[in-house]
Order: sequence, then C-alpha cells, then structure tokens
Amino acid sequence: MQIGAMRRKYTQEELRFLKNFGERLRELRENVGLSQTALETDAKMSKNQVGRIERGEISTSVVNLHLLAQALEVEIKDLFDFEK
Repeated sequence: MQIGAMRRKYTQEELRFLKNFGERLRELRENVGLSQTALETDAKMSKNQVGRIERGEISTSVVNLHLLAQALEVEIKDLFDFEK
C-alpha cells in the first residue's frame, strides 16, 4: 500500500486552518529567535517537518503539538491563538 493512498484531500476550510496554524507557529518560533532547524531539533521532529507545517502543507500529531509547545516554551493552546 502506498503512503500517499492513505492521505485524504483537505477541504478549503481545512487548508485555511492549516495555513493559519502554520503562520502562528512561524510567529512563535521567530519570537523566540529559533530557526526551523533548531525547532526541529528541540522538538525532536524530522528534517523539514517544521517548514512543511509552517507552510500549511501537512497536519501534525497531538504528540508533535506537545513537543513544539515545549520547545517554544508556550502552552499548547498558544499554538491555536489565531484568527480562523
């Protein structure tokens, strides 16, 4: 089974949400002065994953949200503090 076959297409609303989330993540990362690579390392994420999340290309897991919040020294809810 191909991995791509397991992915579903996002609706326009979902794509907008991912884009807004990514912009918020970038804002928080830049506020603390971290590069994408540094955040990936601190959050124990794979290479290029933060960039893909910031661009709204992919969704991420709850565990990754927890790791991102820890690395940014914010609460998870702060990741979602954006206009929907």
